[in-house]
Amino acid sequence: MNTGDRPNETMEKQAEAYESTLDAREIDGEPFGDIMAALEELSTDGSLLLINSFEPEPLYDVLETRGFTHETEQIRPEEYHVEIRRT
Repeated sequence: MNTGDRPNETMEKQAEAYESTLDAREIDGEPFGDIMAALEELSTDGSLLLINSFEPEPLYDVLETRGFTHETEQIRPEEYHVEIRRT
């Protein structure tokens, strides 16, 4: 699922363009705290690439409430990349 207007160029190929990358698949237990900590460390114009094994739909409302935008792309059946930026 690509929710942006960007051509179908995968975020995977653009990983170097992100200030930070967090692979939630490598976290034991609930990754929410790690995700929020990574977001707090972002600079004003920085971005986080979140890699997850499923589309993290419950996170989207939290991101919006906290002043972030997101763009999600499914890379493989069990791999989603979510680009998160401050609004």
